[in-house]
Amino acid sequence: MSSLFFSLTSLTSKDGRADVVANDAGDRVTPAVVAYRDTEQIVGIAAKQGRVRNAANTVVKVKQVLGRSYDDPETQNHRTETKCQVVDKQQKPYYEITVGEYPQYVSPEDVAKLILHKMKETAQSALGSDVTDAVITVPFEFAQAQKRALRDAAEAAGFNVLRLIHEPAAALLAYNIGQDSSSGKSHVLVYKLGGTSLSVTVLQVNGGIFRVLSTHTDHSIGGESFTQALAQHLAAEFKRTFKYDVSENARAMMKLMNGADMAKHSLSSLGSANCFVDSLHDGMDFECNVSRARFELLCSSLFNKSIQPIRPLLEKAGLSTSSINKVVLCGGSARIPRLQQMIRELFVDVELLSSAPTDEVIAVGAALQAGLLVGRESLAPEEESVTVDVSAIDLLVKEVDESGAEMFTVLLPSGTPLPARKHHTMTGAGKLSSVCLEIYQGCVMEHPEKLAKIILRDLQPSEENHNIDAVVTMKRDGSVHVSCVEQSTGRSEAITIAAAS
Repeated sequence: MSSLFFSLTSLTSKDGRADVVANDAGDRVTPAVVAYRDTEQIVGIAAKQGRVRNAANTVVKVKQVLGRSYDDPETQNHRTETKCQVVDKQQKPYYEITVGEYPQYVSPEDVAKLILHKMKETAQSALGSDVTDAVITVPFEFAQAQKRALRDAAEAAGFNVLRLIHEPAAALLAYNIGQDSSSGKSHVLVYKLGGTSLSVTVLQVNGGIFRVLSTHTDHSIGGESFTQALAQHLAAEFKRTFKYDVSENARAMMKLMNGADMAKHSLSSLGSANCFVDSLHDGMDFECNVSRARFELLCSSLFNKSIQPIRPLLEKAGLSTSSINKVVLCGGSARIPRLQQMIRELFVDVELLSSAPTDEVIAVGAALQAGLLVGRESLAPEEESVTVDVSAIDLLVKEVDESGAEMFTVLLPSGTPLPARKHHTMTGAGKLSSVCLEIYQGCVMEHPEKLAKIILRDLQPSEENHNIDAVVTMKRDGSVHVSCVEQSTGRSEAITIAAAS
């Protein structure tokens, strides 16, 4: 028996440590987004990025309504914010999905079940064995009805839920806070800025016992707030350049949100980021470079709002900033350098714990909790070891440039950890009625071997170039999946290349 430990991130236990497991797209964190289509449901990054075309049937922020009644204020806030229609059925919220001949009504628990089942598949793919047990983290403010709904969804997805633990406690476990035998009280502040909410919690730690002194949660700010601010800036830049306002165009703004989200992530490690959006309006592409300084200026009010609750929360607990012994950062947006700087300035002589990836800290804590519950000594050595597969050879795409010369681009170089995903954009002359994409493996200088060819046919002639979005995914077993979409028409083709035996 293997166990899964996660907070929307799959993990396994390895030599007493927690190891984050990548999903089949090569990402270590899976967005809690579900898209409903005619014949399938899609979970994760593909669903998130596909909101441009399928917003009305894409569910986001389901945690906000899980276990709540339709009349609950949080449900009503969610109903006004989401593009997917929420309706009242027997005083419970349901999502109205319109992908077939008749509308379907999906409960938040059903959405959560799909997300959790995706986690189960991810862990089983990594371990090569069945996964049954799970430790699941929940926000501290989750009521019993919300916990019960999440547990029911997990059990429906095939899990045996060992325990539900609070996110702040998981964050402390991840850094081994309070796990030694030393006596004496200490105070820890857990600061979490996730995609959709801010949560700040002050805990007292005494000999392995955690006691929450005060907590604050704000659903009006999160990582998406920063993405939105950057997207609005990009819209203003587009208006300044092209004299057209796209801010009221939902599809265009969704494209800008996707571009802004990627740029925001880049700015956490780089001084500037380039944002490129295909066919933003009337066939016009948009490209804009954003510096980290500009991003920080655009979001200055959001940064202030993000740290504003800290002092009142400490006062409520009868503490000052100097009373805090450690600050733990978690949540994806807590990696933003400017935010970390502001927190350091607030806690001048306090240890700021941010060595672990902030979007994985809580999941790691859940893994360690599970290790304590199942007993590490019960894990056989072969179960503790998780090998990392890598690609053995370069994976390339062949295109033809404007002069007609063949051109190879390395998508996945040899040694890339698997699974892995690569996005690639190619163009074809507008006069063409079909565009061909060829996938090769090997070294460019040594006549690479052709693996597959995809042809997008019946394209409409246009004065603009055809823009083709290609996504290439290589799984752990070496199999390759390639999908192509022509931006203007949505015409798509896909192919799977089996791994060599």
